[in-house]
Amino acid sequence: MSLGTTFGASDAGIVVAVLALLALSTVLALAETGLVRTSKARARALVDAHRHGARSLVRLVEDPERFLAPVLLLVLVCQLVAATLVGVEAARLFGALGVAVATVFEVVVIFVVGEAVPKQWAVRHPDRAALFAAPLVTALLRFPPVRAVSGMLIGLARVLTPGRRSAVSEPEVTESELLALADVAVDEAVIETEERRLISQIFEFGDAIVRTVMRPRPDVVAVESSLPAGAALERAMAAGLSRLPVFAGNVDNILGIAYTRDLMRAIRDGDEQRSVGELVRAAHYVPETKRIAPLLREMQQEHFHLAVVVDEYGGTAGLVTLEDLIEELVGEIADEFDVEEPLIESLGGDDYRVSGKMPVDEVNDLLGTELPVGDWDTIGGLVLHLLGRVPIEGEAAHVGGHELVAERVQRRRIGAVRLTVRPLVSGPSGERAGEEAGEEEPGEGLSPAASRERPE
Repeated sequence: MSLGTTFGASDAGIVVAVLALLALSTVLALAETGLVRTSKARARALVDAHRHGARSLVRLVEDPERFLAPVLLLVLVCQLVAATLVGVEAARLFGALGVAVATVFEVVVIFVVGEAVPKQWAVRHPDRAALFAAPLVTALLRFPPVRAVSGMLIGLARVLTPGRRSAVSEPEVTESELLALADVAVDEAVIETEERRLISQIFEFGDAIVRTVMRPRPDVVAVESSLPAGAALERAMAAGLSRLPVFAGNVDNILGIAYTRDLMRAIRDGDEQRSVGELVRAAHYVPETKRIAPLLREMQQEHFHLAVVVDEYGGTAGLVTLEDLIEELVGEIADEFDVEEPLIESLGGDDYRVSGKMPVDEVNDLLGTELPVGDWDTIGGLVLHLLGRVPIEGEAAHVGGHELVAERVQRRRIGAVRLTVRPLVSGPSGERAGEEAGEEEPGEGLSPAASRERPE
């Protein structure tokens, strides 16, 4: 054909068809990105915000397979038909040169107008793109030919992607993703840092067990059932307690809980010498492996504030109170009468004094250390494990390059540990300073024969 070929009404119709196909392709590309980037949680939040089109959006994102194949098919059909029409028309009007020019034009225009621009806009404005596209895509899916073709395409896709669909799908959002989202919200000033910390503690609260928050058996203040009410009240007041466990014989045989108000009522009625065993109320018992979240609900529903924690052999492992559970969620709660020694105290340099009851994982979080965790929960328990026995004051153990010195030992219990944090220093060969290749550091591997130093 010559370059002089006239441009008639049919050519104008082809141009209009190409423009319409490009416009439809642009809208569908925007819809694809907007819908795919919208999660179920976000769609439901838009419904709660009463946004127009949100209900259609929820139905679509709950089953992405339903809309993805039809949308992709329509985008492909629009772009291919538009490209074919442009190529045919250019060849008719301008010959071989027209085909080359049309090919370049198609690639640039279809990529920029039909793909890049709408998808970039949808990435920057996902809510607006999804809400705009949801009613349109819903209407297209109701069109019988589209519904029939999409059904066949979905069936073909399932055949080509073997594997049984699980009846219970994986969670759409994981715990780590929620925490990462909370970090982003802090960076963008959507939530406060304290709110981010509370979110993290909520997850930890759900995973914690009673053993990690209870008052251990050596700290339990309990009284013999034969003790007079007056003496029991003095014991409770001296310890600052409103409830006292009452035992017969030993602490493993707890009969119940004595309330100070019951003791005071007995004294007021002249029964000061009445045994405390006659005034006890029923105790609640929980295993030390019970998760604290359901225990908190039980305490709320059954209206009790203290429970006796028992080990697997039926012995008393400790006590847990409502305050202990709340502190695990919101942090330490202290009143004006509490005199608590700091759980961790800097001694200058890389030395810290750590309470023996401080959980190992909390020390790792605060100091950036990598102290091992295992069957023990606390720093004191770690030292006992490393040494394989109760240490004497001043005795040290080593693990992971760190030194742990039993600074205060009370009977068979480690009250405080001096922790020296020694960062690992790599030499030219990538080995730890002071170590030879293949040589294991003292205490490495948690052997009971950990490095020991006895004072002169």
